Amino acid sequence: MTGSRGWAMFIGVKMLRLLSLLVGVSVVAFILMQFSPVDPVEAYIGGDMIRVSAEQRSLIEERWGLNEPPTQRLLAWGKALLQGDLGTSMIYRQPVADIIQERFLNSAALMAVAWVLSGVIGFGLGAAAGMRRDSKLDRLICWYCYTLASTPVFWMALLLLMVFGVWLGWLPVGLGVPAGMAADQVTWTDRAIHMILPALTLSLTGVAAIALHTRQKLLDVLESDYIVFARARGERGVQLFRRHGFRHVVLPALTLQFASFSELFGGAVLAEQVFSYPGLGQATVQAGLRGDVPLLLGLVLCSTVFVFTGNMIADILYRIIDPRMKEELVT
Repeated sequence: MTGSRGWAMFIGVKMLRLLSLLVGVSVVAFILMQFSPVDPVEAYIGGDMIRVSAEQRSLIEERWGLNEPPTQRLLAWGKALLQGDLGTSMIYRQPVADIIQERFLNSAALMAVAWVLSGVIGFGLGAAAGMRRDSKLDRLICWYCYTLASTPVFWMALLLLMVFGVWLGWLPVGLGVPAGMAADQVTWTDRAIHMILPALTLSLTGVAAIALHTRQKLLDVLESDYIVFARARGERGVQLFRRHGFRHVVLPALTLQFASFSELFGGAVLAEQVFSYPGLGQATVQAGLRGDVPLLLGLVLCSTVFVFTGNMIADILYRIIDPRMKEELVT
């Protein structure tokens, strides 16, 4: 096979897997919602449930299709999805597509900042630890990474919230914009300030994996024969890392970053909930707690595509980096 044909087959197989994955997670999510103890009608009405008659409840169930059998509801949702309709949210009374589009921008900005910060900080810490193996700096960085790896995201979020939001008062305690301010008065500076704590939470908890991976990869590189030869020529420290270490560890680190999209999204769900940040994570929690099936299924599809994209980019980078996998595409 030619190289282009190999890549075409690779992408085609990935798209088939994505399609089957979307179908699978949609069915599983729908089934789990059927076993949920949450009553969608009660969640929809709220505190006025005691004043709703049986006839009114039946009309609400008919309005949202809750009186139909589960299988029929799932098939109807799938048919509408093929026509580009994700349905209407019971919580927000808006099309699901509009809600996802609005909140995706907030979550994308948050996760992009956290992804870059965790990658840069983690790579820097891992490189420093690898170049100073068994030193006090190396042990300190490893201890720091192991501590972060065992720290829950919500606990880190609460800690940062108490320190910088409550005790010091340097940053706002939550929300995506200042409370009570009109939308046309909100500036990008206001949005950036409210994003600091959630982004810092995600970046700190995402440092450990990339740092430890980079450290171990760099240690393997430093034990190779050409590094011994380079040291025999007098190369040390930053010069040795820049000439021989950096190019061997940066691409594996970048690949690991793309493969961590699932952890990034999962952490965003918890961080957004703690800080009341208006993103996809908070909407996912609200949809699950209030039985909003159309919104939850739409968010499940969106998150699945997001995580799958990161994993696919990681696979592509592996094939570019590893000569053995590259040969499979050109032979």
